[in-house]
Amino acid sequence: MGIFNHALPDNAVTKAVDGAIGWGQKSSIWPMTFGIACCAIEMMAVYAATFDLDRFGAGVPRATPRQSDLIIVPGTVNAKMAVRVKRLYDQMAEPRYVIAMGACVCGGGPYVKWGYNTVKGVHKIIPVDIFVPGCPPRPEALMDGILKLRDKIGRGATFRRQEAAAEQMDASYAS
Repeated sequence: MGIFNHALPDNAVTKAVDGAIGWGQKSSIWPMTFGIACCAIEMMAVYAATFDLDRFGAGVPRATPRQSDLIIVPGTVNAKMAVRVKRLYDQMAEPRYVIAMGACVCGGGPYVKWGYNTVKGVHKIIPVDIFVPGCPPRPEALMDGILKLRDKIGRGATFRRQEAAAEQMDASYAS
């Protein structure tokens, strides 16, 4: 939900400002340097020259959570690591985004039945925006996930009234 949602009318000026802000946000995604297991190797390949993630404005991973707005969680999250993942997420500035990369992060992977210390999906710890399944997913799949995240960021509204939120607010006022 936007900062000034419902505060300003939905007109050409607010749409233009939202378009400019959305373009800036989606063109400067700053991912965090973070990798847990085998999926991190595929994530590193995305940053290489073959795939050139820099053309989407997300090419240089940041070293600290305070400098980044995207955390890609690649690999198996166990119970001890879940605390650290949550702490890193909490240290990130708003707006922050999460991509879950790999079968283990999305739902437990091969450890879903007998892995007592494996978190059965990182979405139980932090909110996930995009899921990239696979074991391990190819770099092209992660790039597709980043492009989908860019589309999601571009659709956001800072000043304009968002339709889904507006309908939800209208329904709550009606009852």
